[in-house]
Amino acid sequence: MRLQKVLAAAGVGSRRICDQLVAEGRVTVDGRVAVPGTQVDPQTAVIHVDGVRIPTRPELVVLAFHKPRGVTSAMSGASPNVGDYVQDREERVFHVGRLDVDTEGLLLLTNDGDLAHRIAHPSHGVAKTYVATVEGRVDAGLRNRLRKPVQLDDGPVTVDACRIIDAGQNSSVVEVTLHEGRNRVVRRLFDALGHPVTRLVRTAVGPVRLTGLRAGQIRELSGRELQSLYTEVGL
Repeated sequence: MRLQKVLAAAGVGSRRICDQLVAEGRVTVDGRVAVPGTQVDPQTAVIHVDGVRIPTRPELVVLAFHKPRGVTSAMSGASPNVGDYVQDREERVFHVGRLDVDTEGLLLLTNDGDLAHRIAHPSHGVAKTYVATVEGRVDAGLRNRLRKPVQLDDGPVTVDACRIIDAGQNSSVVEVTLHEGRNRVVRRLFDALGHPVTRLVRTAVGPVRLTGLRAGQIRELSGRELQSLYTEVGL
């Protein structure tokens, strides 16, 4: 299939715009700069425009799901579970990583195994952002402590960014970003700091944000958001 047709079908732009992108040398196929008239197989070709990956396999989907509190990160078994929310979809998707039953927020679902592996594995450095409501009043001292690794029972954890959203007398709200994927790592981190978590929401995975999704809602990723996610993991 002609490269320009594949790009247009992937939502990059009109055929004319895609022709221009190829002519300007802004498109690569499998690591090589494409030329006008290039033929590709959308099932196997790795295509980038200006360094951004363009997914071209229409059967692959990525979903953003706002997992409610009390829902288990499983595709089957005792309800309520994540699988309950996608049982009517044609594609057979699975969750990328897990959120514990008491944690709510963004959980990605996909049928792309390569993408799922790269998002979940810490070696690929995909950041996850959480907003934690914790017991007690926090101050700048918390940020200072988080500038260094915090030792947990299964090894140190490093926080990439920390922001205090609200500091009340009896509880506080803190946003943290980290690359860790260990079980209940955010809850254990705040336990170690003396501020147990009372509510935890994951608000972002890489470039994908929870914004606009109410608990239990799902949306399919597309366009720049989907392209940015593939680029983030190096696909």
